[in-house]
This record gives sequence, structure tokens and C-alpha cells, in this order.
Amino acid sequence: MIDIAYDIKLYRKELLKNINEGSTVIELGSHIGNTTKLIAEKIGKNGKIFPIDNSPEAVAPMDELMDEFKNINFISGDVRLHNIVEKLYRKIKNCDILSIDLGGGYHPDTVFKVYYIYSSTFKPKYTIIRNRGLIDFVNSSKTFEEISSNNGWIESQRNSGIPPQIKEFNLWTDALKDND
Repeated sequence: MIDIAYDIKLYRKELLKNINEGSTVIELGSHIGNTTKLIAEKIGKNGKIFPIDNSPEAVAPMDELMDEFKNINFISGDVRLHNIVEKLYRKIKNCDILSIDLGGGYHPDTVFKVYYIYSSTFKPKYTIIRNRGLIDFVNSSKTFEEISSNNGWIESQRNSGIPPQIKEFNLWTDALKDND
């Protein structure tokens, strides 16, 4: 399932409703960790959360949260960069939950690109995205075709990775597959 929200309270409510104790969660756009703390409490000591944020203001609060919760593994970096995705992939190969809150702003293009690469790489069972522009797009559109995904990622894309035209992502998901 893929949910889209804009209101932070609804976003957190739906996110927490879909998390179980022991879940592995990737949180893109953790900011100073307000949602991270809620996730860390819900997943318990057997769960893992991998928050990622590029903001210098996030580092100190996230360090404090990592001291308080041993299930948090913060990565300071830009979620759009290949080396950040690869660093995370070296730690985990998949996740239960993908949480994306990249400012919640109106413009959905970067948010969707980030969703696409992380979901096609980590194959979450559930994804929630906080972005007003995506909600506006979905609510303003209709289709004459029936195409659906029942998981937290777009199954029809499988391991196709990122098209070469999307220059800000230097990643092909196949490059992250183990060669065992």
C-alpha cells in the first residue's frame, strides 16, 4: 500500500498505524527527529530505523536520539545521492516501511523520484509520502486504465532502476544487487 498525506498529524497517525514492533523503517527527511522518536518507540528494541536528512540542524538532535534509542541509525546526507542510497543498501537490503517527508511542499517531482528509487531498491511493504503536490495531482486526475500496485512500491517497475535522463540520480538499482 502507498499512502499520501499532507497534514503532519495525519501523516504520523497513518505511519504509526502501519508499523509493527520489530519493523525495519527507512525515514527520508527525518529533520530533527520528531517523527523518528515516535517510530523508534513503536518498533521497539528489535526494530530498526534508518532516518536520513541533509540538514546540518538535524545532526545534534539525531545524535541525542541515537544515544536514547539503540534502534536508530541516522545517516546525514542528501537522499538524492547515489552514495547515500548505496550506504544504506550496504546496511539493509529491504525494509518494511518507507516514510518520505521531504518538506511536505507542493512540488512533487523530486519527492516522486526519491520514492521511485528507494521503493524499487528496498521493496517496502508499506510507503507513506508527505507531499501536497502529489495529493493535488492524484485528486485532480483520472485514468481510463486499471493499473494498480498492492504493495508499498510500484511492482510493475521491478528492478528497472532510474532512467538515464534523470541526472540527479546516479543509480541503477541492479548495480546494488549482490553478485553472489
